[in-house]
Amino acid sequence: MGAKVAVVEFGENVHSSLELALELIGGIDDLNKSKRPVVIKVGVFDPNAENHTTVSVAGAIIKSFNKAPKIFLAESDNYKGKGLERLQLWKELFSDHVVPFNLSDDAETKRVKLTDEEIRLSHILFKPNVLVSTHVLRGYERGSILKNLFGLIPDPKKAKFHKKLDTLLADIYEAIGGIDLAVLDGTYLYSGVGATPQIGTHGAKERLKMNTLVVGRDAVAVETVGAVLAGLKPDKMPVIQEFVKRGLGEGDLKNIKMLGAPFEGLRKKFASAAKIQKRLRVRDGAPQTWGGQVHRAMKTLVQEGFFKLPNRKTREDVARALAARGISTKGKESKIASILARRVKRGVLKAAKGPDGWVYWTE
Repeated sequence: MGAKVAVVEFGENVHSSLELALELIGGIDDLNKSKRPVVIKVGVFDPNAENHTTVSVAGAIIKSFNKAPKIFLAESDNYKGKGLERLQLWKELFSDHVVPFNLSDDAETKRVKLTDEEIRLSHILFKPNVLVSTHVLRGYERGSILKNLFGLIPDPKKAKFHKKLDTLLADIYEAIGGIDLAVLDGTYLYSGVGATPQIGTHGAKERLKMNTLVVGRDAVAVETVGAVLAGLKPDKMPVIQEFVKRGLGEGDLKNIKMLGAPFEGLRKKFASAAKIQKRLRVRDGAPQTWGGQVHRAMKTLVQEGFFKLPNRKTREDVARALAARGISTKGKESKIASILARRVKRGVLKAAKGPDGWVYWTE
């Protein structure tokens, strides 16, 4: 078993638990050096949501790299806002030593080939700099730790890459020399893409704290362990399988040495939490029919600016967005088309038929 993954539970002192996890996987002495700057890629799509690494966990990662000459908290622009604006979520951690860094503003770049397209990536992403990927533990089939690499693309119009996302992520990984340390923040368990851990139609703060960290040097193995805890099947996740196919990490739980808390016990704990979340949604009156779920999700997508120009979304884009929210879309293509058509008729969306089929947008 080459891949080691530490799974630890934590209380008030997150840093001591992270230190234990790092010790269990063999330490980071080769990464924590006075001549190696550290880049911590946090994942923050929407600053108004809560699906990002907590300040406590990010602070613990920073403390673990006490020898680094500089630590960058990195993000790029997207259609929800500028990278530096979204990074303000962690502003209490900023100092002369720990600085926010917008990957979209870097003038010093390196040209790489990703999915047959030449793209310039920020110079801070390449070795000898250390890259840490941290994101939330969630039941999202497109990934968390590995999906976080998507935010390294400086272009705010990233939607065009969604059709080849798994290939793109693996290409990025290879181009920059990999992820040196992966930290899954399991303070809460998120369902789907995890736009918010709130439960119910009225946003009741009935969140279930899990207080678990999943840590390792093999990012694919960390993604795999996190996926299993979240109730997913790694062998059915294209992103994990693309990385495994290229030999970039371990995606089979049987070949991963798990250290720390008893894994089967944690697995049952997470499964129980998922059932509790479902019951809470029902109790609060959240829509449980497929149509009700889609209605609510579509309203949120419009409010979040998913369709706002210059974005023009295809039916496939919408299906992926719904799936990311844990809504089944398999065999529902005609229903999705009808739902979009109704919103066009009501004036909520605009539509036009192009070479790739129908596209939808708001102004």
